[in-house]
Amino acid sequence: MDLSYSPEYERFRATVRSFLDRAWTDADRESAGDEQVIGAIRKPTAAETRFRLAAIEEGYLYRDVPRAFGGSEQPFDPFKEAILREEFKRAKAPREMIGQGASMLAPTLLEHGTPAQKEQFVRATLMGEILWCQGYSEPGAGSDLASLRTRGELDGDHWVVNGQKIWTSNANEAEWMFCLVRTEPDAAKHDGISYLLIDMKTAGIDVRPLRQMTGDADFSEVFLENVRVPKDSMVGKRGEGWRISRSTLKHERAFIGGTDFVRRTFDGLVLLAQFTNLRGHPAIQEPVIRDRLVQLESRLLAAEYNGYRLLSAQARGRETGLAGMVTKHNTSQLMYDLGLLAMDVMGDRGALANGEPSAPFAGMFVNAYMWAFGMLIGGGTANIQRNVISERGLGLPRDGAAKRE
Repeated sequence: MDLSYSPEYERFRATVRSFLDRAWTDADRESAGDEQVIGAIRKPTAAETRFRLAAIEEGYLYRDVPRAFGGSEQPFDPFKEAILREEFKRAKAPREMIGQGASMLAPTLLEHGTPAQKEQFVRATLMGEILWCQGYSEPGAGSDLASLRTRGELDGDHWVVNGQKIWTSNANEAEWMFCLVRTEPDAAKHDGISYLLIDMKTAGIDVRPLRQMTGDADFSEVFLENVRVPKDSMVGKRGEGWRISRSTLKHERAFIGGTDFVRRTFDGLVLLAQFTNLRGHPAIQEPVIRDRLVQLESRLLAAEYNGYRLLSAQARGRETGLAGMVTKHNTSQLMYDLGLLAMDVMGDRGALANGEPSAPFAGMFVNAYMWAFGMLIGGGTANIQRNVISERGLGLPRDGAAKRE
């Protein structure tokens, strides 16, 4: 297996590195935050925005987005994409914005939105000017999302929306919501759903934060009472929301399934084991800890090399098939197991909350462990993912209970 790049691509790497050394200085790096933290949602700093605009102009960011909507509109080249990831990571430079808006809604609008919707939302979302939340789950409609009961009734030029959403990430900070609403109550449950864009400042929206075990309130329940949404805020046609939502979920799973954050977490876990004493010596000297680290890195390397496999398939224009379907489930399970080992290394100190003066690594791993439970659910629960892999990837028969629905 030859994983080296051709001279042409190494020249591209040198050009990218020269740009990064010039455009992203040490002072910029110190002033910027870390938007790569799971669950983070914030406006970019002025330095980050300036850098992203320069990187877009060079053709390094948002390469698959038309220039008319804020991208650099470059031909698809998976090898250049890989080099850009490597070099931006080396320079600790801002990549594309992440989160519900930039990672999930913007590509959905590029696929299904009207020209006016793309013009209004895509550029502003990609640059972090608009923050979004996702109105999908409801009480009684989580994994079985098609059972949702939030209703929209057409009244002139507006949809009147009534219902409740729950586990809505960052709803208390978001300015807009992309929301699934039942507009055809008499249709089959998958066919009667529409996809709406809702301004969170609209009268009748009540956001109630949910305090979670991390001590934060990243999730909220959202109550919608006679919320009037302009008719042209619907993405796609009436009743096509389920099909469009699958595009959003596809982008969400790809977002969650990446290995960059897992690699950073693993490297931090190794440092934690090196600098945490266990029975009078560094934890990394414990045979059981070392064995578990080796097992975890083996799984991480397998995930990373599966990424190269997907990269090779993309370069040849091939469908990724089963190899692409396993990434989200594999990555979320691996993050959980990394967090579990971190808790074992910290022992009693693992009970200290994020921000406590005596919490190892400022409580980073306590937070990562608790967040790992959410990642097993977000973008489709682990059991749902196993069903998708078995039925669509391996061609196994559907579960008997599902057939009776």
